[in-house]
Amino acid sequence: MNFVVCDDNKNILEKLSASLENIFTKYNYDANVGFKTDDVESLLNYLDNNKVDVLFLDISLKGGKSGLDVASYFRKKNKNAYLIFTTGHLEFAMMAYKFKTFDYIAKPFTTERLEDTVIRLFEDIQGMPKKYLKIDNKNTIIDENAIEYIKRDGMKLVFHTSFHDYDTYSSFNKLQDTLPNHFFRCHKSYVININNIKNVDFVENRIYFDKGSFCEIGPKYKKSLMEVFKNYGLME
Repeated sequence: MNFVVCDDNKNILEKLSASLENIFTKYNYDANVGFKTDDVESLLNYLDNNKVDVLFLDISLKGGKSGLDVASYFRKKNKNAYLIFTTGHLEFAMMAYKFKTFDYIAKPFTTERLEDTVIRLFEDIQGMPKKYLKIDNKNTIIDENAIEYIKRDGMKLVFHTSFHDYDTYSSFNKLQDTLPNHFFRCHKSYVININNIKNVDFVENRIYFDKGSFCEIGPKYKKSLMEVFKNYGLME
């Protein structure tokens, strides 16, 4: 789990990050603070280019954008990540919850209060339906929601996400039987995650994803794929 922390007070930023790392170690959670910053633009750049599972966000930030502005931007890109606000301005509490907020921690926070939030967060994760795919014998698992498409490349399968590619040797046909129902074959060499599609071009026969990545639509699969897209409301 990749945690990101943003606070314009550097002392609070360091204390919050260190406290989180101590909690991860204490409970043996598979998590780390992958990025911390007191700068809004640096945060936005990181959110654009990296997978984020949990965002701790101060509401009152310097630089022209508030934490609520950042939360609105973040939610448009990532609807499944956990969002936790930290602030000394209690009057913003109700406004913060409209962004599907997991928790709201008032400043100055205590380690006990932070620990309680992190424990509840991991309990929530463990109670969710299984959303991970095991792709090899080395126990490599991938969040299925992060997969944009799966490509057959010779004897290998390439699991493409917006932030990393994972290679493994496996049978394409065997894999299809294990995938959730929002994965569809669009080509003899591609299976797509329909939830991550950004655009479809049936003239060029291409399906586009985040950051300009794309895969081809095979003639054999085009008609059935168009029906699928109609059912999902992706095209008129």
